[in-house]
Amino acid sequence: MAEFEVIQGDITQSHVDAIVNAANTTLLGGGGVDGAIHRAAGPELFAACVPFNGCPTGEARITPGFQLSAKWIIHTPGPVWQGGDHHEAADLASCYRESLRLAVEKGCHTVDFPSISTGVYGYPLNAAATVATQTIASVLAQSDTLTRVRLVAFDPKTAKVYRDAWEQA
Repeated sequence: MAEFEVIQGDITQSHVDAIVNAANTTLLGGGGVDGAIHRAAGPELFAACVPFNGCPTGEARITPGFQLSAKWIIHTPGPVWQGGDHHEAADLASCYRESLRLAVEKGCHTVDFPSISTGVYGYPLNAAATVATQTIASVLAQSDTLTRVRLVAFDPKTAKVYRDAWEQA
């Protein structure tokens, strides 16, 4: 089985086959990690995203990494937290599954994720970490392609929550 680890850092600095962008449904950039990835990748990323005409929550699209060290950027819009009764967990799990499916499709071995939906989308961190780690564990158990998946946490609190969730996954 592939290795999973949680690190603290800046996902735009990742030296991996693919990074995942916690995008909005337009795919045209925004705040948080989405804006940081768009700025770091350069203006070619915006141009590459325009033809997609957006992306529904829980699905994923892939572009080249452009000026990033990562070869690919996988864009996935996470769910906005609405109390937990609006399919948020299923949509969030789909973000992770679909991102890893695209990574495998492109022959990626290493993938870095941010904490999807836990910023301005308001998904509770502990609940999001549980969904993320259980979904990643399930995909890794069935993958011969992936060798390492990491969660790149922006701060120590997020890193700890994901580490704790992985131990329970």
